[in-house]
Amino acid sequence: MAAADRDRAVQEVQTRYRAELVRRWDIAPGARVLEVGCGQGDMTAVLADAVGPHGHVLAVDVADPSYGAPVTVGDSAARLAAGPLGPRIDFRFGFDVLDEEATSDFADGAFDHVVLAHCSWYFASAEQLTRTLARVRPWARTLCFAEWDLTPRSADRIPHLLAVLAQGQAFAYGHGEDANVRVPMSRDALRALLGPAGWQATAAETVETTGLQDADWEIAIFRNLYATLDPGSAVARALRPTLDALDPLALPRGNATLDAYTLTAR
Repeated sequence: MAAADRDRAVQEVQTRYRAELVRRWDIAPGARVLEVGCGQGDMTAVLADAVGPHGHVLAVDVADPSYGAPVTVGDSAARLAAGPLGPRIDFRFGFDVLDEEATSDFADGAFDHVVLAHCSWYFASAEQLTRTLARVRPWARTLCFAEWDLTPRSADRIPHLLAVLAQGQAFAYGHGEDANVRVPMSRDALRALLGPAGWQATAAETVETTGLQDADWEIAIFRNLYATLDPGSAVARALRPTLDALDPLALPRGNATLDAYTLTAR
């Protein structure tokens, strides 16, 4: 991974967590996988390892290849493509699965699994996510899904919760287009979308997230976003109490992440 050049220890923690997701999804060698919202390819690399030399991963994202910092998604994909897993992966950026022309060659049953891992909160609305889940339904037998759990198991996870809720609130006010989180949803809210989209889900399982660095990243994103706001604006006034609550709780680094959950659907 390109990001490992900057901090190998961080990458190892992130990769280990995603390997646990794949283990729970039981993705076998030879499988054909569509990954929606691949981003930097952290999940893509683990999926490509799981499917083996006779499997294939189509990793798509609406983002432009230049998106991302300090490593762009395009640079990260290029590193993976040039490595030993490269022949098993096809990256497509600037790609929307809701675009019928872009997906005109996707046949029913073309994939064994469709994966959405920690990308559902990036959608602009619950309606857009529902349409996406419905769109991919004919293409795969199994949906493999993972996301953060909005219910904090302990008080030390509250800073992560505040940071993601604040980003969602900023987006609702018309700000935060470049932030990670747009529409955070609970487990129950997500499950409520699956039926109308044609999926029948298994029970959600909690996944341990100790050691992941995402809470630190989301807290920094919220603080940076707030710093760009006009202090007298309605959105700044609405978010100020959240920032005031967050500041005394958040650590300089090493903040505990929210738990994650995973489920499969057919």
